[in-house]
Amino acid sequence: MSEIIKTEALVLSKLNYGDTSSITCLYTKDFGKLSAIIKGGRSPKSKMGFIIDPLNHLQIILYKKDTREIQLISGADILSHFSRIKQDYNKLKYSYAILELIKNLTVDHEANVKLFRGIIRILSLIESANDADEVLFGRFFLFFLKETGFELQIEKCAVCGKTNTGNSELSYNYEIGILCIECRQNFLENFRINAELFNYLQSLKHSKQVDKTNIETSERAIVFMEKFLLHHFPEFKGIQSFQLFK
Repeated sequence: MSEIIKTEALVLSKLNYGDTSSITCLYTKDFGKLSAIIKGGRSPKSKMGFIIDPLNHLQIILYKKDTREIQLISGADILSHFSRIKQDYNKLKYSYAILELIKNLTVDHEANVKLFRGIIRILSLIESANDADEVLFGRFFLFFLKETGFELQIEKCAVCGKTNTGNSELSYNYEIGILCIECRQNFLENFRINAELFNYLQSLKHSKQVDKTNIETSERAIVFMEKFLLHHFPEFKGIQSFQLFK
């Protein structure tokens, strides 16, 4: 039996289906990630086909049936379409990377209201352009890892418990966590973390003001988190949006 539901959704992707329809992947506030069909969505007269587009934040009406893999969209209204992001190459790169993480690394039909709100908030911050795009993406990446159960342990040495580690060169072992200069000699090093990168990651994690840092450090932080994901998700092939927007 189908039920009519109303929820907020972020459009992650859309592809053509048949002669006139489209299928979209959505991340919804109340039902998590799901796929839905827009019947006749490719017609020039279709309002829904026009507004259901990647990056749009919508209020949607679905005919939802639990036994059906693809749900049916019967209505949609735009809450935000992030026009500034869509006009800026760099903002688009990081925003599409966010969509990619959600599409590829969240579980179907598993609601996470905190994650949903976090996605809309970070896109709104990227839209407003008060902070550097790569810094905002780094904050979201750490938040995403935590919400999906893979929080990065960077508070203290995972072996000896030493906390005053920010002024020396450290190592990170993807299974254990961060290692101080003494303990790192006894374990496999998956990633080298210098003092600048460590302090940058701490600022991201605790939502502190990021001191002026070079682009290399912010990009290295993203590479670190991406490699962490590659280790824990064998099916993950890296963030393709970064290659697309080179």
